[in-house]
Amino acid sequence: MTGFDCDIVVAGGGVAGLTAAAVFGRAGFSVVCVDPAPPVTERDAEGSDLRTTAFLQPARDLLDEAGLWPRLADHATPLQVMRIIDAGGPGPEPRLIKAFDAADISDRPFGWNLPNWLLRREMVAHLDTLGAVGFRPGIGVRSMLARQSGALVTLSDGSRLRCRLVIAADGRESALRRAAGISVRTLRYGQKALAFAVTHPVPHENVSTEIHRSGGPFTLVPLPDYQGRPSSAVVWMEEGPETLRLADLPEDEFEAAMSERSCHILGPLRLASRRTVWPIISRIAQRLSAERLALVAEAAHVVPPIGAQGLNMSLADLRVLLDLARATPDRTGERAMLDAYHRRRYPDIALRRLGIDLLGRASKVHAQPLRDARAFGLDVLHSVAPLRRGLMRLGLGVGMRGDAPGRSGRGVSE
Repeated sequence: MTGFDCDIVVAGGGVAGLTAAAVFGRAGFSVVCVDPAPPVTERDAEGSDLRTTAFLQPARDLLDEAGLWPRLADHATPLQVMRIIDAGGPGPEPRLIKAFDAADISDRPFGWNLPNWLLRREMVAHLDTLGAVGFRPGIGVRSMLARQSGALVTLSDGSRLRCRLVIAADGRESALRRAAGISVRTLRYGQKALAFAVTHPVPHENVSTEIHRSGGPFTLVPLPDYQGRPSSAVVWMEEGPETLRLADLPEDEFEAAMSERSCHILGPLRLASRRTVWPIISRIAQRLSAERLALVAEAAHVVPPIGAQGLNMSLADLRVLLDLARATPDRTGERAMLDAYHRRRYPDIALRRLGIDLLGRASKVHAQPLRDARAFGLDVLHSVAPLRRGLMRLGLGVGMRGDAPGRSGRGVSE
């Protein structure tokens, strides 16, 4: 195959796909990003994604490098403290509250939280400023023909693009992954998650709170004020039938239920958005690459929404891909590069998936002795300072490039 229409085709216009287009476009690669469904960029529009993303320190640095962070900074809510509450005792009240403060390991917050619908809006606007990037909403990938010399991508509008590399950011049911014959391992938990926004009388003070009882965690993540009141995003995991029951409750009954489940830590909660339901699974692809194809984000791995790991793992994928492409730009998409990508990312993905699986199972338990053991483990993890700091560093993902957090410069060294 001689000559290329672009360096990279990104399949998928979600947050990960749009970030990939911005990252590689800003780095000097020519990029075409396609998605069959135009992004929904208004909070209350039908189909908008009401989940939020907490960008941890390494992910924020990548967004800064891509030129995205200046657009996002004013909308972001810092996450300075991660508070974990165990409410698994005989009564509904908290029995153990432990706070993990980013100041223990860094001069920056753990991360910054933004709504997914707003991320799409700002990312699409940013792509319009990058001459090397073409974004084609409403168009998908129909097929891909891969050769050692390059890839030929046929789009749903009949056009064709010759490129060096195809990045599959086309979601957990990735058509490109299936077409490449890459199998996946999936774990199902019988759980679903409710995602919505709330307001509350008690300011969150940039504290993210995760409450464990049974069925799954109830997580409150800080947002900017909404209609003059403190606001938070909520992800409430429960067993599937219970989630569907909660989703169908009248608003006043739902508000009473979620306020009780929150242990009233921020006072009575008031619903500030519609309720959306998301399935909970864990999944990992057997390989992260094929001929001229790199799997990223949910095409490569899916984890439950615990510990703000999901999209941060996706941006770690992009970090490694970008570093490899920059090292040998004329060999972008070749087998040696993609094999190196798989080797560098797969162990970290597998380890994090295992850790999140264990945390999810611990949060789900109903038996009182197991809930007591969970509270004891949390107390030990928090009380032993070296263990606590090591856990926080691991959660930040600072080891993905040998980074180490510090108290000077940008918190996590480049």
